[in-house]
Amino acid sequence: MAAARLLRTGKGRGRRRPAREPLLPTWAGGGGPWSRREGQAGPGLPARPPAASGRLSFPAERPWLTGFRALASASFSSAAALIPGAPLASPLAAAARPEKDVEEEPLRHADFFRLQELFSRRELLDARVHLGHKKGGRHRFMEPYIFGCRLDQDIIDLDQTVAHLQLALNFTAHVAYRRGIILFVSRQRQFAHQVETIAQECGEYAHTRYWQGGLLTNAEVQYGQRVRLPDLIVFINTLNNVFEPHVAVRDAAKMNIPTVGVVDTNCNPCLITYPIPGNDDSPAAVELYLKLFKRTIIRAKDKRRQMEAFYGLQTSLASNSSAHPEAPLGTTSV
Repeated sequence: MAAARLLRTGKGRGRRRPAREPLLPTWAGGGGPWSRREGQAGPGLPARPPAASGRLSFPAERPWLTGFRALASASFSSAAALIPGAPLASPLAAAARPEKDVEEEPLRHADFFRLQELFSRRELLDARVHLGHKKGGRHRFMEPYIFGCRLDQDIIDLDQTVAHLQLALNFTAHVAYRRGIILFVSRQRQFAHQVETIAQECGEYAHTRYWQGGLLTNAEVQYGQRVRLPDLIVFINTLNNVFEPHVAVRDAAKMNIPTVGVVDTNCNPCLITYPIPGNDDSPAAVELYLKLFKRTIIRAKDKRRQMEAFYGLQTSLASNSSAHPEAPLGTTSV
């Protein structure tokens, strides 16, 4: 009835409900008394004059805003001094890192040990790494790594070999850096002495004889419950003979032990964690593999000693500065 009366009398025509003022985004800390434009105040609060620049301005009665503005313009070192209760950052306190950073620092870099400079594609070609077996003995899972076939002999793609070799060496370096146990395994008699010599020079272990069943899967029964299994197994070749795969490949997969292995065109790379497609029969190729693994492990162990000495020196300097705060840097007190 009221609406019909307004339409008959003409009253209320052209009148619109006033639109609500848009709300401004509130700053960190939640809310605040000023929530509308043009200085409109909330209930029970005095009106605020509009800002001259049209931007959001803060009330002057909040003392922490001085430090907030300084944080937006000044650097971290100067702004930290403006915040009450903030700790003062000193060079020694920032340099003193916990011991866990020694192991976490290599994980922040893609090539922390600079392993790409150890070999080149030309060296792999000269060592005959690209030469595979006859086409009739090709394993079907090795077809993605084969570049082509020449005179009924498979040719391995060296571009993929370089990429997989870098991944394998990088993983080996990280295991050696974390003081892991690395086991070299080879069943070929002509390379047995060379593999054992390289493992001894690296400070690691080697197994070049007949692999007895249960060395990994039944180690607690054979050697006791406190025996430690290897953290990484490196296979110079993954076959016992031409057709039979090495038993340790299957046992390592059962025990969740990561493996690095050189796989030829007649090998199965499925159970190898980091396969390296390449020739595993040529003496020059095997010598190159062993030389690369030796340099990688030695470099990783040397890097570990350097990092421990570096962080140990920083920790000692930080402790001396905290014990004698008035002593200048680089001096010792008597």
